[in-house]
Amino acid sequence: MNHRNSKRKLNKTFSHRRAMFANLANALIKHEQIKTTLPKAKELRPVFEKLITAAKVGDLHKRRQLISFLRDEKMVEKLIATLAPRYKDRQGGYVRVLKAGLRYGDCAPMAFIELVDRDVKAKGLDSGPVQVKEPVEEEK
Repeated sequence: MNHRNSKRKLNKTFSHRRAMFANLANALIKHEQIKTTLPKAKELRPVFEKLITAAKVGDLHKRRQLISFLRDEKMVEKLIATLAPRYKDRQGGYVRVLKAGLRYGDCAPMAFIELVDRDVKAKGLDSGPVQVKEPVEEEK
């Protein structure tokens, strides 16, 4: 019987699924937009929105829970310091899933999952706002 089991299994065990979602969430925090299969993106959305909601609280207990799930302190720091203040006035709906066609090899449906108000220049940065370096003028 499959009572009270509403999530997709994605043909993986529970521990594999949990590790996969932690890895996808880390990549989404770091790059603010990732490309994955459509079922994985749809299942990642509620997982990631709960992470941002926990980061908005930001106390020690929630920080430790985030570290326990994500296993990367730099990404937890970016989540609490950069992303949580960005979404402090938003009550939910932090990510969007955009369909991206079919994968060439096996025709799997692909999708982009991205943060709603993402910073395009922050792709690949670990934490903090984007620092724009101004050119230093040399004095002669």
